[in-house]
Amino acid sequence: MKHFSLFFFLFVYLNTHGQDTTINKNESLFRFSGYVDLYYQYDFNTPANNERPSFLYNFKKHNKASVNLALLKVAYQQKKWGANFAVMAGDYTKYNLAAEPAFFRHINEANIGYTFSKKFSVNAGILPSHIGIESAIAKDNWNLSRSILAENTPYYETGIKFNYLPNEKWTLSLLLINGWQNIKDYNSSKAVGTQIQFKPNDKLLINSSTFFGNERPDSQRQMRLFHNLYLSYSIQPKIKLAFLLDVGAEQKINKDGYNNWMGTAILVQYLSLKNLNITGRLEFYEDKKNSIVTGYSSGKLSLTGYSFNFDYFLSKNLLFRTEARLFNSTNNIFENTNTASCTNFCLLSCVALIF
Repeated sequence: MKHFSLFFFLFVYLNTHGQDTTINKNESLFRFSGYVDLYYQYDFNTPANNERPSFLYNFKKHNKASVNLALLKVAYQQKKWGANFAVMAGDYTKYNLAAEPAFFRHINEANIGYTFSKKFSVNAGILPSHIGIESAIAKDNWNLSRSILAENTPYYETGIKFNYLPNEKWTLSLLLINGWQNIKDYNSSKAVGTQIQFKPNDKLLINSSTFFGNERPDSQRQMRLFHNLYLSYSIQPKIKLAFLLDVGAEQKINKDGYNNWMGTAILVQYLSLKNLNITGRLEFYEDKKNSIVTGYSSGKLSLTGYSFNFDYFLSKNLLFRTEARLFNSTNNIFENTNTASCTNFCLLSCVALIF
């Protein structure tokens, strides 16, 4: 409760003093913002633990109103220097950062940046992930729930990021980070990441992101190689399309080859009215050796997902979203009352406050 009391106090303070708080009337150095999403979800498999499948880390509770993410952020910008700091609470914090030390679980961002020129900049600290089209903040995503791909790739990373913008169409980044979504480093080796974005016009964006690193203790070193590709395209002013593809490989314990996994998704969004969006998603994920998704005795995770959601802006700062989602698996991996099932269906609704 103490976390939510803090969020409530700061929410009242920020709304009393305005959305932008400045320390100088002539120049805004600090900007405060916040986000809260309250949801209710019903899983028709009625799991005994009242939680969604283990490969999902957002909107986790079944048949219970809950907060997925409550976030407060302050951003600082003065000439070439910038900084971001954000604290958070909710299901996302509890489940997605469970492996982090308790002190770090409520930190969403903590980074500084410096711009050397129009072409070169650097950021360091706890950063948003360079992988994937989705983020931890639901309002920024096409769908209410996260794709299986997004749920099983990093939402954040800790390290340093070098950015180079040769022109308006290209953005190139090189990262040296602690690992695959780690604030605390668990081995002596660092991971390397890259990101290339190409935006030839306002309609098309192509992104390629990679990760190379060891995610095991030094005594059990296993290299992980990963590539994320996505593109988004505006077919018409009211119709958008996105294609996502993840391919990964991790070295076997005995160093005899690699275990592979992959995932792909197609998203279609229709802006039917000024305040109404409709989005459909088809996705497929396969991890037969439990390299990323663990906890399934069958060891052969292969599933297809379908989702359909409506988004309606009640006002500039209030968003209502509702979604139906279905999973089909090749194995009986889903808990269904006292049995196991190869299917899982749920309904999810959320109200998001943006300030």
